[in-house]
Amino acid sequence: MTIERRIMHIDMDAFFASVELLRYPQLKGQPVVVGGRRVDAPTKEKGRYVFARLGNYTGRGVVTTATYEARALGVHSAMSLMKAAQKAPQAILLPANFAAYKHYSRLFQQCVAEIAPKIEKRGVDELFADATDIAVSSQQLARQIQQSIAERTQLSCSIGIAPNKLLAKIASDLDKPNGITILTPQDLRSRIWPLPVKVVNGIGPKAQAKLNSLGIQTVGELAQAAPALLQQHFGTNYARWLLEVAHGQDDSPVETVRIAQSHSRERTFSRDLHVQQDRELLSQHLYALCAQLEQDLQQAQMHACNIEIKIRFADFSTITRSGQTTQPVQEAKYLLFYARQQLRRVHLHDRRLRLLGVKAANLVSNYGGQQKQLMLI
Repeated sequence: MTIERRIMHIDMDAFFASVELLRYPQLKGQPVVVGGRRVDAPTKEKGRYVFARLGNYTGRGVVTTATYEARALGVHSAMSLMKAAQKAPQAILLPANFAAYKHYSRLFQQCVAEIAPKIEKRGVDELFADATDIAVSSQQLARQIQQSIAERTQLSCSIGIAPNKLLAKIASDLDKPNGITILTPQDLRSRIWPLPVKVVNGIGPKAQAKLNSLGIQTVGELAQAAPALLQQHFGTNYARWLLEVAHGQDDSPVETVRIAQSHSRERTFSRDLHVQQDRELLSQHLYALCAQLEQDLQQAQMHACNIEIKIRFADFSTITRSGQTTQPVQEAKYLLFYARQQLRRVHLHDRRLRLLGVKAANLVSNYGGQQKQLMLI
């Protein structure tokens, strides 16, 4: 007899914005947006905080997160701040405080792990937990986790519980904020099939647009689609996966240990930088990215065997170049050495750069080999 799994997806509600409201409780109930670069921090005048307004922002920044009041005005994560300003010019704009987010992320993860130890971290604000072997009802278990998180962090979360990760993740988003949604296979037709296909993690904007062009708007319509039609437009493997998820099928395990396969850092410039005229500034940015990568690798106790650079030009065209290292590397000076090697493979000439990125990939842990001296140039 096969025991039906019980998987939980715990998703913090408007996480970054909610952390900011702990510091500025007077903003509760107002549209608040977090994100951007060079955003002015709140200042105090006559004992009261003065906050920047979204409508006054100029630049290329994007929305990191927004309160539900701002979302009601059409603002959402990853939207450009300039576009968001058109929708909600009077919204409060706050700079991101990643140190605070990491602190509260650790607290919320600890709360869940103490109650349901088998967890899979998915980012700073969400995780999966396998609660199959926990002898407590789903409703009681979810309430216990919500209460623990609220007591320790003063933040709320939404929890989805289902037989697999696919349905649990969809469920956690159905009753936000501070919601609990429990799905069974019998709920598929009534709760999941009426939803748009974009709710399925793995169906991105391009796939959604193609499905919509085929007359497939909802998960239910996808479930009823002809396999031959999907294969024609998406290929055999992806078409098979689309039909499986539309029928609520997902056998992927909760991975209690996740080892990153790569670390990357990138920077979008406030203005397009000219390869020649801004050469020194570009060099500074490249070194800063490598220094940040060194810290990431040290924290993960990993070394890189492959270095990749990413360049986005002023016309938004993007290229990448990558190559193997002669030995696993971690220090910024070696990351910089190999990044420059890849840059030499790009015909930059007289172009302007919008973005520059460096990725450390092909990672190995606890490298103990003797570091050979490289000729750094």
